[in-house]
Amino acid sequence: MILNEKPKVCIALTLEDDLKAQISAVCDVRVADVRAPQTELVEAIYDVEGILGTPRIRADSKFFDAAPKLRVLSTCSVGFDPIDVPEATRRGVVVCHTPGVLNAAVANLTLSMIFALALKLFENESYARSGGWARREKPPGLGRDIQGKTLGVIGFGRIGQEVTRRVQALGMRTLWSDVFDHPPEGAPESESRPLDALLAESDFVSLHTNLGPSSHHMIGAAELNRMKPGAFLINTARGPLVDQKALSRALETGQIAGAALDVLESEPPDPEDSIVRLPNVICFPHIGSATEETRRAMRELAVQNLLDVLAGKLPPAPVNPEVLA
Repeated sequence: MILNEKPKVCIALTLEDDLKAQISAVCDVRVADVRAPQTELVEAIYDVEGILGTPRIRADSKFFDAAPKLRVLSTCSVGFDPIDVPEATRRGVVVCHTPGVLNAAVANLTLSMIFALALKLFENESYARSGGWARREKPPGLGRDIQGKTLGVIGFGRIGQEVTRRVQALGMRTLWSDVFDHPPEGAPESESRPLDALLAESDFVSLHTNLGPSSHHMIGAAELNRMKPGAFLINTARGPLVDQKALSRALETGQIAGAALDVLESEPPDPEDSIVRLPNVICFPHIGSATEETRRAMRELAVQNLLDVLAGKLPPAPVNPEVLA
């Protein structure tokens, strides 16, 4: 028997040399191609105790079958819906994620989207860039002030609260809706509403809730119909929270004024998907955490989660801490 054998880990994301060195100091490291098909990753994890990856990893029962020695799956993301957490728990695998460190980046993007929709920033930029201004063509219509308008926040967790603080400082009225009845400790003062009431009252509706069976397509045709005709929908959370076909219809018919989307049901979208080309839609390629500082902080936290579990410690951000108990 070999004493003090290092645990084997598989790294399936691009990692800085210093972070990779932290892992290599205490682990036997195997690097997987982050863009390789899942089948190649599955072949690389047959004897590993830890995996460091991204939401590209689809961890179901077959995945866990392929890694019988696995103790920790650390994903560099706040979302963990591609992972079958109950199955991981049943097999004694700790799932970790990276919440908290991306709050400001996502909240700032959300605020940027509110400004872009209200002030018609992209329409006016295109008008100038295309030469329409120089040719003295008819400009886009006027935008709207955001002060005095109502923002409805669906999901009053860390990011929803950060968004609320920002828009309140700009003079917006805020509402929130979540599965809990009372606001979390330390949350900004804001009015609670059932979802239907929030949709009916809000000028802007912003999604900041987790994706799960109960929240899948929580915004569908019926919910969109409850929104004001001049209202805007913003989604920086998870694409499948919204029934995208229903949203496309609502945008095409003018049922709501517009939408700003950082996430879609399928990413990247089908080349023929109209949602990214509708004139009343702003669409980004999932850039909510895409700043140098935030992505670095996410990778640092993901590495810490991995190493702590392998060392028998409670990691900073476990999804299923009961495994360690």
